[in-house]
Amino acid sequence: MQLTDLEPGDMVFAAVDILNDGSLETLPPDAPLARAGNRGVLLNTGHLEQTPDQAVYLVRFERPGGDLGPAVGCWPEELTAEPGVPAHRDGAP
Repeated sequence: MQLTDLEPGDMVFAAVDILNDGSLETLPPDAPLARAGNRGVLLNTGHLEQTPDQAVYLVRFERPGGDLGPAVGCWPEELTAEPGVPAHRDGAP
């Protein structure tokens, strides 16, 4: 399954460690938001106005206690639709 096939509410996984880039002001810069392999739920898919061809995925990742963390914007290369399957930059299998 590809990321482009997913809908809000579907499960995704972090393909890499995802760190705060400063957008979440309540957390320190570079704070871990998800570790590679962490499960998350897809909230929405969109794009930045400046780059309409670049998809952005809004995801909430599961924390160690089982609750969901804050909503995080992720690039396609940071996510995978299946655990343990690497993400692909070009969407190819």
